[in-house]
Amino acid sequence: MICRLKLKESGIMGRKWNNIKDKKAAKDKNTSRIYAKFGREIYVAAKQGEPDPEANRALKVVLERAKTYSVPRTIIDRALEKAKGGSEESYEELRYEGFGPNGSMIIVDALTNNVNRTAPEVRSAFNKNGGNMGVSGSVAYMFDATAVIGVEGKTEDEVLELLMEADVDVRDITEEEDTVIVYAEPDQFHAIQEAFKNVGITEFKIAELTMMAQNDITLPEDAVAQFEKLIDALEELDDVQQVYHNVDFGE
Repeated sequence: MICRLKLKESGIMGRKWNNIKDKKAAKDKNTSRIYAKFGREIYVAAKQGEPDPEANRALKVVLERAKTYSVPRTIIDRALEKAKGGSEESYEELRYEGFGPNGSMIIVDALTNNVNRTAPEVRSAFNKNGGNMGVSGSVAYMFDATAVIGVEGKTEDEVLELLMEADVDVRDITEEEDTVIVYAEPDQFHAIQEAFKNVGITEFKIAELTMMAQNDITLPEDAVAQFEKLIDALEELDDVQQVYHNVDFGE
């Protein structure tokens, strides 16, 4: 049964996923950094299980995400071969939480082979850009782990009917421009994709496992530039994989 929650009323759907992705791609001209982050994530997922995506769900999720960012096959293959080759390089998954200007909340997920390097770098990025680190749990309780999958070529009603027939649970379905976007619990990620693939949809415009704020906030104009500078500083750190926040920049 599909559970269609009224997420728009809580502000969670205030963000435009297509715009977020486009803005990030335009801002981050250093695509090699994006590829390096994906290469690391693919390697870690492959090392933690089988290097075969059909036998390793975590790896399959990363590879689906990589496709939506047009990560070159050479980057993917290199990471998989490194995992298959028995590399002893190891990474630890870390989560940091903190605050930006005007009560904004930020979650930083990292993969690092040197914890003693990563924590000071993240703390420095916060401190130098108008933010401050919080303790574990100080922010995360205001976010929900969420699967977000977007497809083209279908209407919202068609997607709803399709997922109902597949008996997939989702939180909500919205339509943004030319993309129908499905929001669901993380454990429904594969079920949703399989439902689409069963009707011939194999390409996804969005395929993310993310942390979504329960309530977004809008910053005053004089705080926006400072907040963007803070987010940029965090995303530019080599060990940082993802940065989530509760600020709605609008269109």
